[in-house]
Amino acid sequence: MGQLRLVKRIHAILYIVEGKSVDDVSTTLDLSPQTIYNYLAAFILKGLDSLVYQRPAGRPPKLTKTQRKELAKLIDDGPEAAGYDCGGWNTCLIQDLILTRFGVEYNPHYIAEWLKNMGYSYQKARFVSDHLADVAPEQQEWMDKTWPELLRQAKARDALVLFGDECSFAQWGSLSYTWSRRGHQPLVKTSGQRRAYKVFGFIDYFSGAFFYAAHTGKFTSESYQAFIREVLSRTRKHLFIIQAGAKYHTSRAMKEFFAAHTDRITMYQLPRYSPDFNPIEYLWRNVKKQATHLRYFPTFADLTKKVDEKLQYFADLPTSIKGLLGKYCETLGEVTA
Repeated sequence: MGQLRLVKRIHAILYIVEGKSVDDVSTTLDLSPQTIYNYLAAFILKGLDSLVYQRPAGRPPKLTKTQRKELAKLIDDGPEAAGYDCGGWNTCLIQDLILTRFGVEYNPHYIAEWLKNMGYSYQKARFVSDHLADVAPEQQEWMDKTWPELLRQAKARDALVLFGDECSFAQWGSLSYTWSRRGHQPLVKTSGQRRAYKVFGFIDYFSGAFFYAAHTGKFTSESYQAFIREVLSRTRKHLFIIQAGAKYHTSRAMKEFFAAHTDRITMYQLPRYSPDFNPIEYLWRNVKKQATHLRYFPTFADLTKKVDEKLQYFADLPTSIKGLLGKYCETLGEVTA
């Protein structure tokens, strides 16, 4: 592992044996034609002994500060931008990149440590909408104007600022990372039942209060209205509701509902394709982590019991929810009230 020069050398000889031209091999392996000729001459004279490299003594040569910055930029831009036909980096690929661009060969294990020291970690990617460029102006408008004005009005009226969203908890459970013995992948039983427990939720920006309502039916405008009415009955304050763009949020029935309750509700729509702008998403992840990750629910009642327990657990911890709101506020350059 790590003998990239040797791998290229062997491939060069095999390609020539297959009948490829020196120019073709040079292009394929990103080596000069003279290097190919040198490989062939050495192989003819020494045979397999020419395919042995001696590791030089002492520490490997270092990249300069400028080269390290250039390498970091190449890594940040991704392997495709660097000319590789794949989407993800691994240490062997980065080893080839360093050797090809800078003429320095590192062992992959050394590269892994170097990457950690440079602030990199091996992570699972996440999807983002390909519409982000289209909605960037909307997001900027929200951060620069809408959110500060909303917050100013809410403070003036001593109102609640409620970030709203919904979440489904599946009876078949959810998978996550956990520690396990090497070679023994964790196994979680599942009933295979395709049922889900549906939960509406609001979290208040100022207090961290968590309002929620669970039910077994579908998310609809009618069930959404019922949830909002329940929240209205539990407070006398004005509600600034911030919601995403689900159809049952923006339906004609909901528009009429909000229009009929302007004395108690001011509704704001989040920018399109912007789940990261809604801090209740962080709460749902935490609830799932405790309620359904790596758990087995033989019956639907087992699922609803556990989810209800965890919903109430977080409802009793407004300080913890304010901590989740802090993540959101950081994205807006705002400090939690």
